[in-house]
Amino acid sequence: MPANGNLPLKLQFGLINHEGRYLTAESFGFKVNASAPSLKKKQVWTLEQDSKDSHVVYLRSHLGRYLASDKDGKVSCEADSHISDCRFLIVAQSDGRWVLQSKPHLRFFGGSRDYLSCFAQFISDTELWAMHLALHPQANLRSVARKRYVRLSTEDGEVAVDMNIPWGVAALLTLVYLDGKYGLKTCDSRFLSNDGKLLTQSGRGTAYTLEFKVGKLAFKDCEGKYLSPMGPTGTLRSGRCSKPGKDELFDLEESHPQVVLTAANARYVSIRQGVSLAANQEDETDMETFQMEIEKESKKCTFRTSQGNYWALVAHGGIQSTATEVSADTMFSVEWLGHKVALKKNGQLLAVSDSVGEDELLSIKLINRPMLILRGQNGFICHHKNSNTLDASRSIYDIFTLQHSNGAYQIKGMTGQYWYVNSSLVVCSDGEVPEDFSIELLERGRLAIRGKNGKYLRGDPGGLLKGDGLTLNNSVLWEY
Repeated sequence: MPANGNLPLKLQFGLINHEGRYLTAESFGFKVNASAPSLKKKQVWTLEQDSKDSHVVYLRSHLGRYLASDKDGKVSCEADSHISDCRFLIVAQSDGRWVLQSKPHLRFFGGSRDYLSCFAQFISDTELWAMHLALHPQANLRSVARKRYVRLSTEDGEVAVDMNIPWGVAALLTLVYLDGKYGLKTCDSRFLSNDGKLLTQSGRGTAYTLEFKVGKLAFKDCEGKYLSPMGPTGTLRSGRCSKPGKDELFDLEESHPQVVLTAANARYVSIRQGVSLAANQEDETDMETFQMEIEKESKKCTFRTSQGNYWALVAHGGIQSTATEVSADTMFSVEWLGHKVALKKNGQLLAVSDSVGEDELLSIKLINRPMLILRGQNGFICHHKNSNTLDASRSIYDIFTLQHSNGAYQIKGMTGQYWYVNSSLVVCSDGEVPEDFSIELLERGRLAIRGKNGKYLRGDPGGLLKGDGLTLNNSVLWEY
């Protein structure tokens, strides 16, 4: 397991045929077609690797069933296990598109609309599929060869592969999808070019084709060469290789929220003075930054330091950053109270300063999402084409800017205008002055946003983003 405790993200994607339509698994009768114009839930496929043969893959639909082809080329998606007919090989083409070949029958999969089969003996346009990642596009990137994470090095004006643990905003990368290819965007909104330079605009040199090899990703540039870490600092740029080896392979990993906490004395909680936590610092460094890791089942939270240790409750009631493994003593309950939080252990409020009562409440600031991309149960949040409202059910996303002041957040769109909730409880994106929102990190990978009216932002069934959510349910939870 990597040093930061994360496993690589499962590769989820949509497959686009030669007509620009997505491979779809229908809920009725386990049928498949290629008719959908955009990437929604039914168009998402998860790649699983064979345990014995790393070249063989299985494609699992949103229903948990596997794509299969029989000897006559008939395609189905009904199998609920890795049977022989579900075994496929990915044959990557020079333009980055994929060809899926049945491993037992050696025929190629393709077609359009309701006419899909896996019977072609030769590859034509009909058998070519473009891969559109369906993961949340913000992640950490880890070099397989160097066992180090990618980060923006502002002092050198480059992207370096030299971090043991992905720490701070510099380790956040955003994958930007453009016409079947991907750009790598740093936290300061610049694109990585194949010569290692950082550019404010995307172009030919910043567009990469994603290739998949033994469960890892490789990034192929416009010249057919691959990104890899170079030199002692691991400068990320294209090398000479036209085939990906270990140096060219990467894992995409979940990016946990990293936060700084401010106590009632207006000082930051820190471990700068040693292993004991105290709220006694006036500036934010790695020593005042903590990674929140939320357990899926209990929704309880651990706090990890930049050295990789966890906060733990010790015998006299203090908190120390001494634990090397997750245990009952490292799990905390977080109670969200508007712009403040209370940390609890076994029902008791915890103080990280010497004061008690109201003074035990902390302010939490999320620092590693300056660029905010939100995906709900029906899709991404995006500016509405013809109005000042926001759609919450799009297959493409807009990038918003998250600002923080006095425990509250303000959300700004690409035009420089702010989100606000209007009198009809609809979220609008053309505010001239910033409006305060609260953010609650409630589940692993998902947050909720409250407006100043105390209600949650939710995606309504018609696709609009509204500020009228009363209860915590899937409609108010957002992947970030």
